[in-house]
Amino acid sequence: MQKIQVLGVHHITLMGADRQTSIDFWEGLLGMPFIFDQPNLDDPNEGHLYFDPGDGRLITIFTNENRKPVHSRTPTDAGCVHHLAFEVDRAMFDQVLERLKERGIGNSGIKDRGFMHSIYFKDPLGFLIELACYTFIPPRGSSHAEVMLEAHKLRVARGDHHIERQHLADATVMIVERSQRSLSDDRSPKNPY
Repeated sequence: MQKIQVLGVHHITLMGADRQTSIDFWEGLLGMPFIFDQPNLDDPNEGHLYFDPGDGRLITIFTNENRKPVHSRTPTDAGCVHHLAFEVDRAMFDQVLERLKERGIGNSGIKDRGFMHSIYFKDPLGFLIELACYTFIPPRGSSHAEVMLEAHKLRVARGDHHIERQHLADATVMIVERSQRSLSDDRSPKNPY
């Protein structure tokens, strides 16, 4: 038996209401360019809109002019999608609360998750959206996932409840020391004063 190795998210498709509500939310609020538009090839009564979330991947929305926005929370039963998270940089994250307030959009306020900060709010159809900003930058040639894997190992070894900044900082040091060579025989911490 062999694995089927995936290389990343290709696209995510969500059920939308009417076309304009989808365009106004995904492009008009979240800034995702509207890049492709065609009928839903499996249902002639629906449109299929494509948006670029910023990484060249795709968010697609099935639309139907007979579906109206209903702002109640979408189901969170087993098998349902709980929320969709999008990355924003620190400068934008610092502006999110004010930009949501300008539109009268309720939100969770800032949630500190240790390795990231999050703000949650609902789209016009009640689907939960998260805007997330990492609290760390991975070393060059590494990834957020690699740092988090090492931070997780440190957290577990230390018996800590969840990832904190110290785990991330120590994981970054480990990754740099493992991946970047040095002429020094001893790379342990020193006090030059």
